[in-house]
This record gives sequence, structure tokens and C-alpha cells, in this order.
Amino acid sequence: MDTRRALLDALAADDGPVSGPALAESLGVSRAAVWKAVEALREEGFAVGSTPEGYVAPDDPGYSEPGIAFGLDAHHSVTYHERIASTNERARELAAEGATDVAVVADEQTGSRGRLDREWVAPSGGVWLSVLTRPDVPTVRAPLFTLAAAVATTDAARETGVDARIKWPNDVLVGGDADDSESGDAAGRGGRKLAGILTEMEGEADRIGWLVVGVGVNANIDPEALPEGATSLSAERGGPVDRRRFVATLLERFADLTGSPEALDRILPAWRERADTIGRRVRIDTGDGFVEGTAVDVAEPGALVVDTGEGRRRVHAGDCEHLRDAE
Repeated sequence: MDTRRALLDALAADDGPVSGPALAESLGVSRAAVWKAVEALREEGFAVGSTPEGYVAPDDPGYSEPGIAFGLDAHHSVTYHERIASTNERARELAAEGATDVAVVADEQTGSRGRLDREWVAPSGGVWLSVLTRPDVPTVRAPLFTLAAAVATTDAARETGVDARIKWPNDVLVGGDADDSESGDAAGRGGRKLAGILTEMEGEADRIGWLVVGVGVNANIDPEALPEGATSLSAERGGPVDRRRFVATLLERFADLTGSPEALDRILPAWRERADTIGRRVRIDTGDGFVEGTAVDVAEPGALVVDTGEGRRRVHAGDCEHLRDAE
């Protein structure tokens, strides 16, 4: 275990100050290593206290840049904003500056937009983040990163105890059949909306230049502050979630699925296992017309395969509505 993490755990487990020699003995390191770990923690925002009797556990840095970045098992750096117009916008600016592998996180967004330029409510208490990356893969495979973010978000939600599922192409839902009716937003989505994903990119015909995956999650938000048919993690589980842990889980899972061209091959199987859309009757507005039938699969690089009754069609983009199955 990292000495800094072990030191924090040792201090948290004790009610009072712990001397340097005692920490060194319990951690199996030198006193100099303990001192270096304390100084490193202080530089990262963990204000470890000192008394004549020893070191004292620091206050939790909470939902902040050092809090999120500390112990993160992913190759992304983290930049945090209390309030920002849009994490996707900031990530695009960083891309123009040549940055990569950065997670832009905000407590509140004031100018966020969803897919198809729809309004997205992003008050304080949510998880609003955008991941900037420069994957060495063909442009045609870019949709896989949206699917990977949906898998990562779903897994992070499930870790909190919320049984989330994915609706093609970019929504994470809670609930399903109990919400179905012949009208209303929840019916069209197949459940209560918990999160959405928006991906933007720039590149050549055969190679991605940069790619930004934006994720918005209704975390610790009162559903009354959200649009009709939406829900939050705190509402579903009956209490607030640790947003710092949620973001870490999301970023680590996303990195695991997108860290190499070989890893991308695991995305579709993982998406299928968490999908709410497959097996449902759907109606998809493609912009050029409607495709209606039963969703039977998702195919590379993220197309929904729909059995229309007259054959199977692959839909690469569109606004998907879940329909009540015929009796």
C-alpha cells in the first residue's frame, strides 16, 4: 500500500496523536519515510496536524482536486472547479492547448447542455465531469468511448447501492417497468434518468485528434430541483453518496476500458451486460425517419441492432424511446 494512504489510515484509526516512531513501526518504514509522507500529504491538501505527542489525522479534503486525485488508480490528472460554465468547454480549451488525459470536475455548471443541445440542469451537489483523451484509434471507433463512459457510470452507481442500467445511446436510468405508461418522460426513457453522457471530438478521417467525454450525474440533488422524470443517487438510496469515491470509481473503470486498443474490445460485452434497451421494443428518431422494433443487440462501434419484423437494421445515431411491449 502507498505509504501516504497507509499513514492516513493509521491516523484515522487512532483517537489521538500518534508519534512518528509508532507510525514508522506500524507501517514498517523509517521515520524519515513517515516525515516525507506527511509533507507530501500536506502538499496535496491533507492538513496533517502536529502536536508534541505526535501527528493528528487531517480533516477530509472532501470533494476537491486533491481529494479526488489522491489514491486515484487511473492515468488522468484532475482539475477541479467549484463553479464553471461547462466542463466539456473547459476540456476543449485544454485540448487546444495540447493537454491530454485530464479529468475536468465541477461542483456546479452554469451553461451545460445535453445531447441534441438540450438544456441540462447541473446544480451544486451533482457529479459533472469531462475526460479529455487522445486515443490512438481510428475515428470510426469513437462511439465506443461513449459506451465505456456509460458502463463506468453504471458501475459507480451500483457501487453506491443504486441499481442503474443503460439506455442506448447515452442515458443511465433507474427503475423501468414500474415507470412504464403510455405517456410521460419516464415511459419514453424506460425509467428515471440518473445520468447522461455527451461526447465531442476532433480528428482526421482515420485518426482521432482529441476526444472529450462529458458525464453528468444527479448525485446529491433533491429530485424536485430536477426535470420531470429525473432522479438522483441520494434519492434512490435514501442518503448522500461520497462523490469523491464515485468519481474515482468512474474514472478508474473508464481507464480500464479505454486504456489500450485491446481494452476497447471489452466495452461491448460490458455494455450488453448492463443494458436496459436490449430486449425492449423501441422507436428511434434518426432525423431522417423512425425505426421501430425490438432492440436485439449493440454492434461495433456502438450501433443499436433493431429487429423491425422485416429484417434487422443497425442504427448508429438517434433519439431512442422505450415502448411498452405488446401484450
